[in-house]
Amino acid sequence: NTTSITTARTAMNAATSAAAAATSAAAIRATAAAAREAAAAATARWRPLNNCKNSKEVLEQRAQAAASKHIIESYQRDGAVCLRQVLSAEEVALLREGIEANLAQPSPRAIVASTSDDPGRFVEDFCTWAHNRCYQELIFCSPLAAVAARLMQSRTVRLFHDHMLTKEAGTRTATPWHQDQPYYNVAGRQNVSFWIPADRVPRASTVEIVAGSHRGPWLMPRSFRDLQAKWFPEGSLQELPDVDRLRRTPRPLTSTASESVSAPTASGSSARSPAAGPDSQPLDVIGWELEPGDVVCFHMLALHAAGGVASGGGRRRAFSLRVLGDDMRHAPRPWRTSPEFPGLSDELPADAPLDHPLFPLIYP
Repeated sequence: NTTSITTARTAMNAATSAAAAATSAAAIRATAAAAREAAAAATARWRPLNNCKNSKEVLEQRAQAAASKHIIESYQRDGAVCLRQVLSAEEVALLREGIEANLAQPSPRAIVASTSDDPGRFVEDFCTWAHNRCYQELIFCSPLAAVAARLMQSRTVRLFHDHMLTKEAGTRTATPWHQDQPYYNVAGRQNVSFWIPADRVPRASTVEIVAGSHRGPWLMPRSFRDLQAKWFPEGSLQELPDVDRLRRTPRPLTSTASESVSAPTASGSSARSPAAGPDSQPLDVIGWELEPGDVVCFHMLALHAAGGVASGGGRRRAFSLRVLGDDMRHAPRPWRTSPEFPGLSDELPADAPLDHPLFPLIYP
């Protein structure tokens, strides 16, 4: 009869859903296990500085020279500093080799962040260090980890993740104003993001930071193209200020008139936040023209953006390295974080230190 048929169909649908869920869970576990094993193998290759050309003492000396007391104070005050010629020519060449290998074989996480009508191309990739020997050597064998320890005033430094950002010549697409940490699954204050150019970066195309914004508040993370609240629920965090209107100094001009660092709305116009009212305080925006070997260091809560590549300019290859200090903790989210770490919540409880193979200790 009809009731029996309906009951049978309901049971069949439930069984199918359960089987699909089990298959999905198994796939997540397999993905997590593979990532864990690759990270552990890569870490074992380099720790403790097994195959590094420089000794720990040499790296410490370079870090002390780069991150002086004045630089540390500036980082704590502004949430961002620029360190000149921290990396050697050999280390820059290693980075370039790693980026080219990454571009030749992107991971499943890779995205094209530029629009279809952009004459250039903006490619990003995440969490590839365990499969990129050049990235590994830069992470474990350069002074960056020791520099991070000094900037964060932390006894230890753990790798969080890597992020490759390449804007080919003529790319108009800008990276809009945002904070990084609200997209992540971590909590705490001791952290630093290294933004490392592999090419010369003119002032108009460089990363810019709102000085002092790392002190908070947390601002609403949104998708860059359509401004969707895919992370924290709508209205749960303060909206971003209109940085381009409130900045004390105008953004350096480029020869690409359509460039803007404000996120585009769905209609293509520039986003204007209600948080930027007439009584809002002027904002101090800092940024630097960069040469290969220079490194910009900023806090994961620092409000930042980057311009496109001016027409007639060359490509802009950059590599970001995000690291964690003593007080950073796992903060599982009910939504998909960016980047995502499948299965991590099953292995690492909330508020636990990030003591996990995916996040190896890189200092001391």
